[in-house]
Amino acid sequence: MSLQLTILGCHSATPRANAHPTSQYLEINNRHFLIDCGEGTQRQMRKYKVSFAKINHIFISHLHGDHFFGLIGLIATFGILNREKELHVFGPKGIKEVTKLQLKVSKSYVKFDLIFHELTSKKSELIFEDDKVSVTTIPLSHRVYTNGFLFQEKESTKRLHIENVQQYPEIQTCDYHNIKAGKDVVLENGEIIKNEELTLPASKPKSFAFCSDTCYKEDIVPIIKNVDVLYHEATFLSDREDLAKKTKHATALQAAQIAKLAAVNQLIIGHYSSRYKNIELFRKEAAQVFSNVILAEAGKKITV
Repeated sequence: MSLQLTILGCHSATPRANAHPTSQYLEINNRHFLIDCGEGTQRQMRKYKVSFAKINHIFISHLHGDHFFGLIGLIATFGILNREKELHVFGPKGIKEVTKLQLKVSKSYVKFDLIFHELTSKKSELIFEDDKVSVTTIPLSHRVYTNGFLFQEKESTKRLHIENVQQYPEIQTCDYHNIKAGKDVVLENGEIIKNEELTLPASKPKSFAFCSDTCYKEDIVPIIKNVDVLYHEATFLSDREDLAKKTKHATALQAAQIAKLAAVNQLIIGHYSSRYKNIELFRKEAAQVFSNVILAEAGKKITV
């Protein structure tokens, strides 16, 4: 099992020559998710070689333009590419209306099923689940209804201790499934080979929490406790904490405080305000509280 995050955009407000609004591509346990879709996302996907065909689920945190204005363009491109596979869009109530209206007025018809999952709950809820991954909302506090998203791998089966398995010629490849499921092996002479001898513990499930625009909000800590990677917005430095409070955003220091309280393994910060010309200042401020912090930058890949 593995987790890889590609940052497509990580700045706030309007796009600029070298500053792209929020969007991320997450690969987790062979599942592929797009998180937020700011203006220009599909261009960034092409630039960083993100396969359009693999995207079947898009998660939109809130309906501010720098987080979803790229969605209609991406959907229209899917139509031009003659996509046939259904596309699921998760986002706040209103995402269906605004998207359908743009498709209607522009006569941008699509052949594939466009399925919307509109969110209204202010409590954390499971919104997607299959046999490998689950996605849960993280209720945030911003100027409009906003959710973050927690992506978690399911528990896996045990791993084969292949060196030990190979010591028993009677064990065939067809036996591997039962062994990984925890069963002992009975040899032809009646000898029982205990499962513990033939297996290694299952890999620890990976997890990623995406916390989009929000003010400092400690009650999300139990939801994101011990995640491998946390992305938390940090629009401002502490010098503008007053503005962060007014606009319901967070500072780099506050993002680090959340990471520390939640005992996460790694913190990524982004959504930088354009007033700051040196984003290294964000890392330095966060590092005062939480040491394992990295800066989001377009094209950066984070692998667990």
